Amino acid sequence: MDVSMKRRTLLKVIVLGDSGVGKTSLMNQYVYNKFNQQYKATIGADFVTKELQIDDKLVTLQIWDTAGQERFQSLGSAFYRGADCCVLVYDVNVLRSFETLNNWREEFLKQADPSDPETFPFIVIGNKIDIDGGNSRVVSEKKARDWCASRGDIPYFETSAKEDYNVNEAFLCVAKTALASEHERDIYFQGISETASEVEQRGGCAC
Repeated sequence: MDVSMKRRTLLKVIVLGDSGVGKTSLMNQYVYNKFNQQYKATIGADFVTKELQIDDKLVTLQIWDTAGQERFQSLGSAFYRGADCCVLVYDVNVLRSFETLNNWREEFLKQADPSDPETFPFIVIGNKIDIDGGNSRVVSEKKARDWCASRGDIPYFETSAKEDYNVNEAFLCVAKTALASEHERDIYFQGISETASEVEQRGGCAC
């Protein structure tokens, strides 16, 4: 069987968290293996894709990056619908970014409106553990793990996008978790190509 004809599974993953916690950096490190020191705020939403094989399944992760400002709600519920997993990111050196995780989680559940909110899969990532050799962190690993445990044992990872520490491991867990939760979202490779070309067409001038 030709490899391009093998069935692939498209998984939609939404990444949420306050501005500046490193959402885009994590995605760039995972997909492109690069880190940019310059911080540039994400405007609206953007996505990257990564293909991987899990057991005998070909998986395409479609990872959506969002602006961290509260006004992200203007993206509308259609943006969140159909997500297979939601990644909540905070900066271990900024307490407020940890305290707002619950707001992001609740907002996602409200907008995405999954069929079973109690069991919808989340992953939590504590990023920037490399800063100041870890001396400036204000959220302990125990505090974060306790938070995750109290919300249905959400998987928790500590990462450094800059040092490429634990990034692959975190996203592999995201992929496996999303794969376990997805329902009949298998598509053929051609479908992915068609969707990509449609998006490109929509992005151009309609005249």
